[in-house]
Amino acid sequence: MTFENAKFIWLQNESVDQYMESYDELIYNGKGAICQISCDGDYTLFINGTCVSFGQYGDYEHYKIYDEIDITRYLTVGKNHFSVVCHHTGKDFQRYKKYKAGLIYQVTEGEEITLVSDESTLVRQSNTFESRRAKQISSQLGFSYKYDSTKEDLWTQGQLFGFENATAIEKNCTFYKRPIPKHNLLEMALGKVAFEGQDYIVYDLGKEYVGLFSVELECDEPTDITFAYGEHLENDRVVRIMGDRDFSIEYRAKAGVNNHTSYMLRFACRYIEIQTQGKVKVNKIGIIPQVYPVKRVIKNLPSKALNSIYDICLNTLELCMMEHYVDCPWREQCLYAFDSRNQMLCGYYGFEGGNYEYARANLLLMSKDKRDDELLSICFPSGTDLTIPSFSLYYILSVVEYTTHSGDLTLARQVNHKLRLILNAIIGNMKKDLACRFEGELHWNFYDWSKGNEGTIFKSENRQPDPMLSMLLIMALNSYERLCQICGFDFGYSYIADKIAKAVKKSYFDKDKGLWFIDKVGGLYTELLNAFAVSFGVSTGDEAEKICNALSLGTLLPSSLSTKCFKYDALIKKNKDLYKDYILSDIEKTYGPMIETGTVWETSEGKSSFGGAGSLCHGWSSIPIYYFNLLLD
Repeated sequence: MTFENAKFIWLQNESVDQYMESYDELIYNGKGAICQISCDGDYTLFINGTCVSFGQYGDYEHYKIYDEIDITRYLTVGKNHFSVVCHHTGKDFQRYKKYKAGLIYQVTEGEEITLVSDESTLVRQSNTFESRRAKQISSQLGFSYKYDSTKEDLWTQGQLFGFENATAIEKNCTFYKRPIPKHNLLEMALGKVAFEGQDYIVYDLGKEYVGLFSVELECDEPTDITFAYGEHLENDRVVRIMGDRDFSIEYRAKAGVNNHTSYMLRFACRYIEIQTQGKVKVNKIGIIPQVYPVKRVIKNLPSKALNSIYDICLNTLELCMMEHYVDCPWREQCLYAFDSRNQMLCGYYGFEGGNYEYARANLLLMSKDKRDDELLSICFPSGTDLTIPSFSLYYILSVVEYTTHSGDLTLARQVNHKLRLILNAIIGNMKKDLACRFEGELHWNFYDWSKGNEGTIFKSENRQPDPMLSMLLIMALNSYERLCQICGFDFGYSYIADKIAKAVKKSYFDKDKGLWFIDKVGGLYTELLNAFAVSFGVSTGDEAEKICNALSLGTLLPSSLSTKCFKYDALIKKNKDLYKDYILSDIEKTYGPMIETGTVWETSEGKSSFGGAGSLCHGWSSIPIYYFNLLLD
């Protein structure tokens, strides 16, 4: 009965970065009511002026997610005011795929449909949210917003001005119910004044939070205010502008008391800065945390430092759980196949019950991505035409790890066709039994933020054999063969991994040094390639022992935080007992400086990475959770 009679609606003229407000009267008979709602972009639902629900699940039109909400407690018998604010982005971003604007909903009491969105619904372009402004925060996050409280009226309670009948919109969507629960809202985390200047005040929340920005302030007259936010400060100010990024929203305060909560944009920050030329009294300012409902596995590790590292890894993992895993909640909020592999693996051990439902929803969403080259897009959903071929192979590993940890075979059956398409795409680009780098500026041959592994984004590379991708293809083939054995699938790729192993060894193994190289002349003997060789079973015996000795001595070009897991995997595979203390010591040395921030960083350099835009809360670096379980349980 989902949207049986309801229609997608919008304003007569659609535009980029557009806010629509809708209004209906809902007659409630007292039998309990359920609302189903979905949109392109984002929505906030109000009943009788109270916010009831918000936050559209990121999706595709062929995999369109709707929320199902019990709205009974917000209703009174008789007439109720039912209204929605909806934002249509209308431009492709890395975490948003552009579709036609549209909002759809219906309300039911038992078997009776009591309200639907259709041409009788009243709509208008928002008075308070400025449409068509198109000021972006970043190429990942999308648009910021400007809100004018001087134009507020009581439309949420039925005082109607400027509304007209909605236009029905044709959209070809296949609907699915939201696969995971909504987040819980916690008590507001209040900012305290940290620094104050002539026209600004910086507030410190004490640690990073993710959720809804909220403020109560007073003005003697209408006043323009900019709210900037971030993870760190420079010269006692929030770093608002970073290249083409602008981490801020704009707000026009009315005379008197103003209360504003940002339902349309998730903030992730420790610091909030008010910038204004006017006189403003701030009664309270901060973040209402949005927390996904998980329960931590409590551990008592051998040292205070290791316990602290475990805690900050879990903190980070939780802060990076939105409607799906995100790489960093402040700067991007994107779901990547590799980043989320580390996050899911840690979640199996860090959260009671393994957090399998959440991991499954992430993996299923990724499978709905469609590209002509059959690889996975850089993020999900994404309007940016870009792929990292290696990340598609990590997706296969993630599906196998989910299946083996959860015991659930249903996901593998749902996505098996996608796994084979990925393998066929990589194998189809091979040359002389070696996987090759992909040509074209829309293929980013990235492996790690370390020398020799960064690739070139939006710049074409030659189609040449690549030891890194060859190793990862061996890993993916071996992983997929295990999945086939578990699920009873036909494998169909016999002997390919063995051929690749022989070819890659012939071309990229230095017999004299007993080490693998990316570029022998350039001296690119990297930790990551050598760790791959041992972890994926290409180097064994004495050869693996020599490689692991080099890995532990630090004589190879180092890998970054996110890929240290493969270095640890190689050492554990060769001799867990021998390298246990080294791994724990390396974790303590690497992560110790992060304890003070309460979260783990994107790279070991912290905020100084990427021209000062280094994330201090990055999910892919939470891997110590997994290794503490592997080494200390």
